[in-house]
Amino acid sequence: MSAATGPAGRSETVIEIAGLNKWYGEFQVLRDVDLSVAAGEKIVICGPSGSGKSTLIRCINALEDFQAGSVRVEGTPVSDARAIRKVRAEVGMVFQQFNLFPHLSVLENLVLAPTRVRGVPLAQAEETARHYLEKVKLPGQAHKYPGQLSGGQQQRVAIARALCMKPRIMLFDEPTSALDPEMIHEVLETMHGLAASGMTMLCVTHEMGFAREVANRIVFMDEGRIVEQAEPATFFDQPRAERLKLFLSQILRH
Repeated sequence: MSAATGPAGRSETVIEIAGLNKWYGEFQVLRDVDLSVAAGEKIVICGPSGSGKSTLIRCINALEDFQAGSVRVEGTPVSDARAIRKVRAEVGMVFQQFNLFPHLSVLENLVLAPTRVRGVPLAQAEETARHYLEKVKLPGQAHKYPGQLSGGQQQRVAIARALCMKPRIMLFDEPTSALDPEMIHEVLETMHGLAASGMTMLCVTHEMGFAREVANRIVFMDEGRIVEQAEPATFFDQPRAERLKLFLSQILRH
């Protein structure tokens, strides 16, 4: 598959997924998935529950294994343990749940991986952590504990924690689904800023307003397959597949 072209005219392929198949026992959750992602591209993946969206992006950094096909990140095949460590060093991930260590302060959560995994000196890691807390608009929360923060604040801390590893690619697995409605905006605003910085992003979400505003391409999945993909105007205004038309009619009716 040829590389997609990013928003700045770049065509460097940073993620290449080919013929990906995955089963949970006898249930096939991914079926012959092909997807190519260019540097700087922002891709939103959507679809009904159980369509394989989260499983797909979790295969990118080997949080899920797969039985057939291939995944390459910046040319490195996601295969053995050494390759997986290399890939995970370049790929940040934000989950539905915040997964912060409750017994550590915000600052301690942010410096843990850079110091333990990358061997960054503590003072340097703390400087980077404070920089990203500024970026997610939480500069005064460094010494608080996760339990003292709102859900939206905790998710922004989780984004900052991922950024502290200086990833080249960010994956988001329904980052607003566990939040109260009034907290969703602050997380999406943070993601808007990250997208504007040129970060390569893949985001599983049902936030269609975000998809329309930020995505270069929207991918619709159903029953483990990519049914349709297009740039936002075409995706929303000229959907081809009947299954996508039904999905949009249901998700946009309110």
